[in-house]
Amino acid sequence: MPRFLVEVPHEANGVACQQAVDVFFSTGSHFMTHADFGCADGDHRALLTVEVDSREEALRVLPPMLRPQARIVRLSKFSATHYGQMLHQHAPAAGRGASPAWKS
Repeated sequence: MPRFLVEVPHEANGVACQQAVDVFFSTGSHFMTHADFGCADGDHRALLTVEVDSREEALRVLPPMLRPQARIVRLSKFSATHYGQMLHQHAPAAGRGASPAWKS
């Protein structure tokens, strides 16, 4: 099943942080009550990882009022085979562009 990172930013102040935590905990959702927050490091957003079938389903995990500011990122793990395929897909066309920095 696909995994998605759900990021929900909030204002960088104590009141906004408390409100964000309250909204997440008050939902009672397993996903929401297991969110991580970056506030202590100056990154004011809630982060959660969900295993659902689609990006739309990941967004529906959130209460409607949080959805507009949310960012959803599909996560992947690469094996050696997948890594090679990914490099091939993203390689510049012959004669164009520079080599990746790690090849320099």
